[in-house]
Amino acid sequence: MATHNDFGKEAENQAVKFLEAKGYQILDRNWVFQKAEIDIIAQDLSSNELIIVEVKARKEHSLTNPEDAVTKSKRNLLVKAANEYLISKDIQLETRFDIISLVKKQDSWKIEHIPNAFLSFE
Repeated sequence: MATHNDFGKEAENQAVKFLEAKGYQILDRNWVFQKAEIDIIAQDLSSNELIIVEVKARKEHSLTNPEDAVTKSKRNLLVKAANEYLISKDIQLETRFDIISLVKKQDSWKIEHIPNAFLSFE
């Protein structure tokens, strides 16, 4: 497997650990619909919301923030995929879109959780 794939998997695993520590239940990972892949689908048990999570990671000296890589076309694909997930699984929960932004500094991760991340783009 390519090094960047290993890096992405490691970042997703860190995001899952982070969400589980916050009390989220992970329902699915890497769920694919057409051209879209949802990195993590979780349920926030405290608010009973379905959370669609996009994980973005960079190494320490990157010129851009990880969350800046979530483009309008990516957001549109995620919304379509989330809609299909809700229909196919017959889920009737309020849904929000979060970004987990990770920056790897040597052997540690700086993790930023951005709830309702898509609202800031509207």
